[in-house]
Amino acid sequence: MKALGKLYLIPVPLGDNEPTEVLPQTIARTIGFIDDYIVENEKTARRFIKAIDPTKVQSTLRLSALNKHTDVSEHLQMIAPCLEGKNLGLMSEAGCPGVADPGAAIVKLAHEKGIQVVPLVGPSSILLAVMASGMNGQSFAFNGYLPIDKGEKKSALKNYESLSAQKNQSQLFIETPYRNNKLLEDLLQILQPNTHLCIAADLTLPTEFVKTLRVQDWKKTKVDLHNRPAIFIIHKL
Repeated sequence: MKALGKLYLIPVPLGDNEPTEVLPQTIARTIGFIDDYIVENEKTARRFIKAIDPTKVQSTLRLSALNKHTDVSEHLQMIAPCLEGKNLGLMSEAGCPGVADPGAAIVKLAHEKGIQVVPLVGPSSILLAVMASGMNGQSFAFNGYLPIDKGEKKSALKNYESLSAQKNQSQLFIETPYRNNKLLEDLLQILQPNTHLCIAADLTLPTEFVKTLRVQDWKKTKVDLHNRPAIFIIHKL
């Protein structure tokens, strides 16, 4: 029986900064021996690979696109290199693959097929935000995007605030970057004055901003979050 290849989970930077500033040499070494990849966007993936390993011959790369338009029926073909004995790399568009990322479906399939999964070290905006927030790093929940509907969003935030108080659990969520300022307005209107709110934006970038204040104190603070990737964390004691 032919040996299976391995699935390497390859983190990428969270923004447009020098990869070597936030990624270990392990990433460069891994990219050096892998030619097959599953990525969210082929153009940005090729640019990243070139930045990490300029000697890599681009014409040898075989990239499959995994995004919201990809049908589940295509997943098995994507991991075909591993089934043929070749190593395969999985990349997110930013941060760690498989965490708040469509790549989780590929990782699940790899386990089902007996393929060894190798996670590599790299930046995760979720973990970095929790680290820097001063909130509960032993119990927290990432809830993804909030509902767009105003009423549903208010209910969701009230629910997260209640869960935080009941379980002593920090609640994380994100928003489409161009809606960040509106979300902050909503948070300051909906949450209770003594609830703690952390905003972590542009993590690992020169413009990085991380601050935790009570809601009543955020109302006295001005910050422009427009088009800045951000993690929001709330915790009610």
